Amino acid sequence: MNKICITLKNNKKMYVELYEEIAPITVANFLHLIDEKFFDGIVFHRIIKDFMCQAGGYYIQDDKYINYKEAKSIKGEFESNGFVNNLKHELGVISMARSSDLNSASSQFFLCVDNCSHLDKQYAGFGKIVDDSSLEVLKELNSYPTGMIDQSLTDWPNTEIINYTIESIRRV
Repeated sequence: MNKICITLKNNKKMYVELYEEIAPITVANFLHLIDEKFFDGIVFHRIIKDFMCQAGGYYIQDDKYINYKEAKSIKGEFESNGFVNNLKHELGVISMARSSDLNSASSQFFLCVDNCSHLDKQYAGFGKIVDDSSLEVLKELNSYPTGMIDQSLTDWPNTEIINYTIESIRRV
């Protein structure tokens, strides 16, 4: 089993196990991006209270958000797309974000902050936070107020976002 550490600029850490046996394409893609240091400097750009925190698409430069380079899209590994994936979207689960195209997941991911069963069989869950201190970091991140900065970014954290920039994601 693969384990990763998401380290934030404020030195807080979240440890996550990745389940290759559930979503092999997704885990291989995510590990490839980690090895390429793709996520270094990315922000959690979408925070929906008591639902999820999303990252993988934007970084901050000169107090402005910049859309990050796109990664290659992968097949969505979930039931409505013909794959068996029984991982429940519950507190601490990591899953791939996507558009309405079932095979559009690339680099954006989210961490569930509550039971999100409406996402089961529709999104590719591929791992889970492994310890209570990591869950506390996730809950703290999820508590930040958000606002709209444009039509596509309606849940952008509006206070101290720099502290929640991803310093790095590494294998452990």
